[in-house]
Amino acid sequence: MRAPVLNLLLIAGLTGASVLGTSVLGAGVLGASLAQAQTAAPAPQTAAVSPDAIKQREQELEAARARQKSAEEAQAKLKAEITSLGQDRTQLNQQLIDTAANVRAVETKIDEAEARLRALNGREQQMRSSLDSRRADIVEVLAALQRAGRRTPPALLVRPEDALQSLRTAMLLGAVVPELRGRAEKIASELGELVSLRKNIAGERDQLATDRDKVRSDQTRLTALVDERQRQQSSREKDLDAENSRAIALSRQVGDLQGLIAKMEQDLQSAAKAAEKAAEAARQAEAKAAANAAANVKPGPGAFKDRSRTTPAIAFASAKGLLPLPVNGNKIRDFGGSDGVGGVQKGISLASKPGAQVTTPCDGWVVYAGPFRSYGQLLILNAGGGYHVLIAGMERISVNIGQFVLTGEPVATMGSTSQVASILATNASQPVLYVEFRKDGTPIDPGPWWAINEGEKVRG
Repeated sequence: MRAPVLNLLLIAGLTGASVLGTSVLGAGVLGASLAQAQTAAPAPQTAAVSPDAIKQREQELEAARARQKSAEEAQAKLKAEITSLGQDRTQLNQQLIDTAANVRAVETKIDEAEARLRALNGREQQMRSSLDSRRADIVEVLAALQRAGRRTPPALLVRPEDALQSLRTAMLLGAVVPELRGRAEKIASELGELVSLRKNIAGERDQLATDRDKVRSDQTRLTALVDERQRQQSSREKDLDAENSRAIALSRQVGDLQGLIAKMEQDLQSAAKAAEKAAEAARQAEAKAAANAAANVKPGPGAFKDRSRTTPAIAFASAKGLLPLPVNGNKIRDFGGSDGVGGVQKGISLASKPGAQVTTPCDGWVVYAGPFRSYGQLLILNAGGGYHVLIAGMERISVNIGQFVLTGEPVATMGSTSQVASILATNASQPVLYVEFRKDGTPIDPGPWWAINEGEKVRG
């Protein structure tokens, strides 16, 4: 009896079909018959649209109109909210930094969810392969259960849940011999795990969709806030466009980063003012740091809570262990390592997601913002005390020269590929952010400045 049943099951479409629920007994034969019937039937010359199809299209159109209306209402609400901020720099800074932090937090959640999904999908594939390789065993067990229970087994297999229920029911029958019971229990365990995996995957996908919707909403809000910040900045700097054009022209006259910094702070009015402010702020911060040291007061994240500040909260040298990385991503090159083109890495390189938000790692004045040689879009901050922070590889920069920015403030957006020439050859498939710290013109290891864990990061 076993051999005929096995042959029947195998011929009926088990070969090449997934045990996970895409095949049933006779699926191959039924599919072939349907294909033949479709081939033989003449194609109609005109396709009449059914009333149900018309109704469905009307519903889809109505849903699209509702979404558009909702988006317009959200935009209007956001515009009114930003207008209400007026010229209040503190509130605008608060909104910018908080929204940027939300965007980066959701970006992290999305990365984690995608990693979990990859692991779950890998486990599901393993379960598929395991069950696939044991088709004959499953057929034999179900055939034996048919004889033991004297009833027709379920179609193999419409869904994992069907086979699982059948096996659990059969195990309750006293007629199942111990060996068959053990094999049935093992198969039932694998099918049960598969059902659980599918539920977990569905849940992760739902959460991922929710997070992606949220990050899109937050990015829309952030774009509007950045536009308002730059509008206010432009109203203060009447000759902003001319300054930016002059900065680009000056950048073409120098060959290295140190020369660029010196040229900007010497020849460009807004950058020179920023450098003067940075020097004065550094003197004040160093005096305050000395006083705190005498009183044995160590700076912490709380020092950065004042969102109305127009100078660095603390001296850059005192900010070690407090600064956040400017983008979510993985470090692919560290300070002092190979730069990929035969030289030594003078900063760090972080591989990020396309379109990732870039925030400032520290307080400082923008002394350059624009393209520069092989660095793509380059942002240089004067952090005071002879320290400069260079950030390169972004697709778009959203701050202007002379502008003071706070730690955690959004300043740029990553593109879809690497913009830095030294990284392009080996990491062309993903955007890479390059970060360099300099003290008195010399690159230094930024490692001591980065926050050790999430709780110690400055949020502005």
